[in-house]
Amino acid sequence: MNVESQEHKDLRAAVAALGQRHGRGYDREQLWAEAAKLGYLGVNLPEEYGGGGGGMAELSIVLEELGAAACPLLMMVVSPAICGTVIARFGTEEQKRTWLPGLADGSLTMAFGITEPDAGSNSHRITTTAHRTEDGWSLTGRKVFISGVDIADATLIVGRTEDARTGSLKPCLFIVPRDADGFQRSQIDMELQAHEKQFELVLDDVTLPHDALVGEEDAGLLQLFAGLNPERIMTAAFAIGMGRYALATALAYAKDRQVWKAPIGAHQAIAHPLAASHIELELARLMMQKAAALYDAGDDAGAGEAANMAKYAAGEACVKAVDQSVHTLGGNGLTREYGLASLVTASRVARIAPVSREMILNYVSHQSLGLPKSY
Repeated sequence: MNVESQEHKDLRAAVAALGQRHGRGYDREQLWAEAAKLGYLGVNLPEEYGGGGGGMAELSIVLEELGAAACPLLMMVVSPAICGTVIARFGTEEQKRTWLPGLADGSLTMAFGITEPDAGSNSHRITTTAHRTEDGWSLTGRKVFISGVDIADATLIVGRTEDARTGSLKPCLFIVPRDADGFQRSQIDMELQAHEKQFELVLDDVTLPHDALVGEEDAGLLQLFAGLNPERIMTAAFAIGMGRYALATALAYAKDRQVWKAPIGAHQAIAHPLAASHIELELARLMMQKAAALYDAGDDAGAGEAANMAKYAAGEACVKAVDQSVHTLGGNGLTREYGLASLVTASRVARIAPVSREMILNYVSHQSLGLPKSY
């Protein structure tokens, strides 16, 4: 039984070839432009708006293979996967015409802002609020750890509006242009070195038109999770690609490095941990493929469970693969030549963002296993 169709295998091979042409020393803008020109960035977006007509299954293949070639494009998680998906599913016709062709061909980029300083993983504590005005909306609040705002044409901001019937606050999504008055950003000084910078955002009475609201005001959590499930699937792809690159580097070294009679890869203390990492990465990929298939089939509930599991499994497998690869190379694993040392820090991202592994365990224990909550 073939888990992947021939079309998916062909896509995987083509993207792998693109990644190999760029490699570790890649220029982000050049790779983004070439991936866009080849149709890879918008492979999940509707054909009538310039996309490839595929789904998360195809987009996750693109990011995984670029990661396996040591040139992942992190903004793929945000721009086409989260923002593109939300607009394609819930946006107005005007919003689709305005944004989707550009997101598909790479000429437009959109960031995503949900995390807040005092809310952490608790989206119910989001304090960014939107109030109706005569001309549209006024948005006030703060966001942190928002990727790529400096290169994004707009940011899809998660705020909360007051329900006219109940008075309670409900989540809504707004498109905020980068040059909107009152929309300020400051770069966060990260120890982790990456192409995509992290920012804190301040929204100080940002005035937006009526059509800045994405979809229906009453859609609430449905729209939010339409973006968060693809985010988890793509984070899994990011982690699996990174883990595969680390493992491939270690395997090449273990087959060649010889300090006794046989290459070090012949010794079980080296071979078995690498074999276990391969197994764990393959299992994580299977769950990612399940999550993508469920999401693309329209099963949001099933995709939610699988996407969380895939993100958890991929993050754990990635960290272990990187760790074992560094140990396989010994001192060489910390040199710039092999490109593994920076992954020691980078691999932890998949455990922390966009949601911590502990919160995923909470989700599975409550939603999947039916255990009571402690909070």
